[in-house]
Amino acid sequence: MRNLSCYNPSSFILVGIPGLDKFHIWIGIPFCVIYVLAIVGNFILLYLIATEHSLHEPMFFFLAMLATTDLILSTATVPKLLSNLWLGFQEITFSGCLTQMFFLHFSFVVDSAILLAMAFDRYVAICFPLRYTTILTRQVIIKLMVSIVVRSFSVILPDVFLLKRLPFCGTRIIPHTYCEHIGVARLSSADISINIWYGFSVPLMTVISDVIFIAVSYTFILHAVFHLSSQGARQKALSTCGSHVSVILMFYTPAFFSILAHRFGHSVPRNVLILFANLYVAIPPALNPVVYGVKTKQIQDKFVLLFSLKRTH
Repeated sequence: MRNLSCYNPSSFILVGIPGLDKFHIWIGIPFCVIYVLAIVGNFILLYLIATEHSLHEPMFFFLAMLATTDLILSTATVPKLLSNLWLGFQEITFSGCLTQMFFLHFSFVVDSAILLAMAFDRYVAICFPLRYTTILTRQVIIKLMVSIVVRSFSVILPDVFLLKRLPFCGTRIIPHTYCEHIGVARLSSADISINIWYGFSVPLMTVISDVIFIAVSYTFILHAVFHLSSQGARQKALSTCGSHVSVILMFYTPAFFSILAHRFGHSVPRNVLILFANLYVAIPPALNPVVYGVKTKQIQDKFVLLFSLKRTH
């Protein structure tokens, strides 16, 4: 019976942010505000893209997919964090832990792939403007979206089975606010070398390769932009990439910083690392709609029109 419970543990305990227990209520307030902003902002973005025919362009289809993934990312982590900080609900079922872990990693890989697709969109728009509509047809967009989801699902699903095969006979206390693959695997007394190697190879196969292709795309984009004869044309071309570059920096910079801090920042207090990890999954989903709303004139105009119509009614 004990062996059976090792392989099918009923639950884990998420300790929250250790060392900051007395501040949990106050820490939860900004996370709640950020989560509400993420939900409202991304739903408004999705509504505008769905209802406004002028926004039915490849870039905005990718943006709608990014907003949907951001909703999944923040919803998979922040509500459980708030219930932990405010209500003291630290327990999470084994199946709930696996589900949270899957959607956390899945949405991260999908976000990275969408940013690559958006970089390709900008590359085609600037380098082949006359062929833009013939290259990025609706069928091509659908194929790209399906391939992004299939790729992400295929590389993250094995994480679930790699964890399910492990026995958890010892401690079931996770020193974090959410379940992630290696953090849960380390609780097992069995050999987790397969988990470690797979957890190391997935970012290389997906995120690192996406970053390389994004860099290549922007090398071609910058080469094309600086060969334009008009200064105004150069500024217009660069401005169309401004929001995308901002989102790329917001997404990848904290991610790589967090990875490096966990690998090499042994002197950094654990509660600081956990707090930063939570900010990383909460802030980009809230800021992405703001960045695109401020930097993309089409969205800005439709947003103003939406609220002006509501006031007249």
